Amino acid sequence: MSQKPLNIAICGVGTVGISTIEILRDQREALLSRSGRSLLVSHVGARREHTDHDYGDARVSRDVMDLARDPDVDVLVELIGGTSVAYDLIKLAIQQGKHVVTANKALIAEHGNELTALAETAGVQIRFEAAVAGGIPIIKTLRESMAANDVSEVAGIINGTGNFILTEMSTKRRAFDDVLSEAQALGYAEADPTFDIDGTDAAHKLAILASLAFGIPLSIDAPMKQGIQDVSPEDLEYAASMGYRVKHLGIARQTNQGIEMRVHPTLIPEQKQIAAVDGVLNAVMVSGDAVGELLLVGPGAGGAATASSVCADLVDIARNPGGSGPALGVPASQLSEQALVPSEQIASEWYVRLTAADQSGVMSDITQVLANRDISIESMLQKPPAPGSGKVPIVLLTHMAPQSVMTDALSEITALGEVEPDFALMRVEAFDR
Repeated sequence: MSQKPLNIAICGVGTVGISTIEILRDQREALLSRSGRSLLVSHVGARREHTDHDYGDARVSRDVMDLARDPDVDVLVELIGGTSVAYDLIKLAIQQGKHVVTANKALIAEHGNELTALAETAGVQIRFEAAVAGGIPIIKTLRESMAANDVSEVAGIINGTGNFILTEMSTKRRAFDDVLSEAQALGYAEADPTFDIDGTDAAHKLAILASLAFGIPLSIDAPMKQGIQDVSPEDLEYAASMGYRVKHLGIARQTNQGIEMRVHPTLIPEQKQIAAVDGVLNAVMVSGDAVGELLLVGPGAGGAATASSVCADLVDIARNPGGSGPALGVPASQLSEQALVPSEQIASEWYVRLTAADQSGVMSDITQVLANRDISIESMLQKPPAPGSGKVPIVLLTHMAPQSVMTDALSEITALGEVEPDFALMRVEAFDR
């Protein structure tokens, strides 16, 4: 057993940074036994004074670049976030011959192709288990455990904030704004929650999962995205009455036409395991030709859970400084571009909610428009009008149709004089293809 410690620099002392320091301190003996060497925090980058933080014997610097230049540091852990300073920091660390561990999904999605190639050339490792789904070991699963499989699909609930909001709206029929305020108060959502609710955060993570699953270059702009801000409690209630739960999913799927990459609210049959994953939990489903379908469930955020993944990467590096394979499963030079299916061409089953006049002939007109485009109806739900109202909600579940065909049909339907212009449209996924 080597007695030379692995000297670690921690850049960023927010919730995850402090949790990482605490785990490395509190689990010192166990980590030594499991990795074969001590994992020592020797340098900490903190831009301001935190009188309540205990960094042990670590040196503290205000300039995070000092950590990348420190000749005694073996591994730099980047936890500052963003894609500007973090990029410069990681690039400098690699150039200085240091391994890198990061939880920064936006940075990996945007600059991962370059950084992984640089790391390979420099003979160092760059690891990012904590960048996707918090404490769930999905990166290692795709890169290593699924190496013998031809992966056809990766899909999951990969943003805990969105899952918490939809769960509260669904189970307690609360309004979106009310639940969002609570999520911010509980620390589940940022002061500016835009990336969580508009799908950006999930899209960054999906780009990473797709690269690992299909051997394609990272592309931060590849996934189409739709947020949860327009999902109403009424739609969640109607979906439940028809045997479905609504989840905000990221889906990457290999098809004969190319790769689908999309983030959007999705109706899932309630008997599917992933439909029962509630609150701030994440879940990732992987389909491989040899193993079949896997579902990994766990905390997708939080200091301790995310720090657990950071420490797992550190243990891997301590065990095998020479590397346990390319960061993206194959060498950066072997990542292969594949066609992406445009969102308007992606076919799905569909949930549609319309509001129409309560009079004869309206349903016939609606179904005729759909029939003219070969869109067949699987089931229909029509509620009685509210007292004093002449309008009724009509909910339809359709069979498969491309998005462009469905949206054209809805344009024609909502142009009918008896149908209101506002409607709800969500994809349905049974995951049985």
